[in-house]
Amino acid sequence: MKDYLISSTAEGQARAYVLQSTEMVEHARVVHDLYPTSADALGRVLSATALMGHTLKTPNDSITLRVMGDGPLGTIIAVGDKDLKIRGYVQNPHVNMPVEQYGKFAFANAVGIGNLFITRDLGLKEPYTGSVPLTSGEIASDISEYYMSSEQIPTACGLGVYIEKDGTVQGAGGFIVQLLPDASEEMAELLEKNVLAMPSLSTLFKEGKGPEYVLELLYKDMEYKINEKLDVVFQCICSKDKYRDILGTLKNDDIEEMILKDHGAEAVCSFCNTRYKFNEEELRIILEEKKRGLA
Repeated sequence: MKDYLISSTAEGQARAYVLQSTEMVEHARVVHDLYPTSADALGRVLSATALMGHTLKTPNDSITLRVMGDGPLGTIIAVGDKDLKIRGYVQNPHVNMPVEQYGKFAFANAVGIGNLFITRDLGLKEPYTGSVPLTSGEIASDISEYYMSSEQIPTACGLGVYIEKDGTVQGAGGFIVQLLPDASEEMAELLEKNVLAMPSLSTLFKEGKGPEYVLELLYKDMEYKINEKLDVVFQCICSKDKYRDILGTLKNDDIEEMILKDHGAEAVCSFCNTRYKFNEEELRIILEEKKRGLA
């Protein structure tokens, strides 16, 4: 089943976004050769980025999530846009800290202590960046805290990734549910009750339950409507031309050294691991354009 996100509203007092991201997270696992804990962590951040990216206003806007903890995972980065094309990577792809060996705080210890940074690039002079401390290391509760502290929006976030014993991702997804202005106390209490009663998201998606099923649980005993259903994919926007432009920013001496010593150059995209090779002739053209002031 293809990954997708649904958006909804309930009784004019709440909104929710629910995402199935199993294929996206499995694709990221394969592309980056992720061990289970690394796949779990990146999967949660990719899913959160898709959920938050849906709120962007125009196709040119983008959102970047950076989880910067002092645990063995290192930095986790994901970027998304309005069209829900998501990409990302984790600094250390080969981390595995199973609960059986490291205890119930294994995941939090893998993330460590640090901060969550969320940057929205809305095409203005400067992107806007907000941040919150990593209070739990579970990512979802940190997203909720960000919305409350930075945007004053009461929010509950849930994220889950189910990884089989063979290391493959068999279920992934998440939700964000928020109270709208003037929501009643009764609505707040009912939503809180439903969120607290929510079963394991990773297990739900592994069992084939889709976003609509999760939405029913979130909105139990409420009237609601689904407003949109959108596809979600892991897709990078890198290209050889972009890396060619980057090479054009290097010093002439550095490019000459690549030609004479290395007889070429290779660039690797951190987000998708695509390799771009430049032979001597291509580097000479870049160097000549620099000297002529064209690069």
